[in-house]
Amino acid sequence: MTDPISDYLTRVRNAIKANHRIVEIPASNIKKEITKILFDKGYILNYKFDSTENKQGVIKVALKYNPITKTSAIKSLSRISSPGLRKYVDSDNLPRVLNGLGIAILSTSKGVITDKEAKNIGVGGEVLCYIY
Repeated sequence: MTDPISDYLTRVRNAIKANHRIVEIPASNIKKEITKILFDKGYILNYKFDSTENKQGVIKVALKYNPITKTSAIKSLSRISSPGLRKYVDSDNLPRVLNGLGIAILSTSKGVITDKEAKNIGVGGEVLCYIY
């Protein structure tokens, strides 16, 4: 696998389309940080980090749906920076997703953070994905 973050987003996207409640994803440190951001911003219901025999482990993500309309809290997940074409931004040109309603997840020198946190700190970095 050449792009584990893209695999993470695709697994979540496919689970939403199939109306699954829980999706299992192979773990890595950057995927754990992305999962924590999704939970903090209210896009997923819950998550759990499980260890397996090999030291990689598994992330179990409980997806969030509207109880009445059965629609997902996540409307769109899109990968921006890929291994073949990296997208970097400085603190002055941070992206706005859906005019501020969505979030952009960035990998910075201060860790994996959202676009709003990066603006407050004043750092730029690699734009990993857009979520709304």
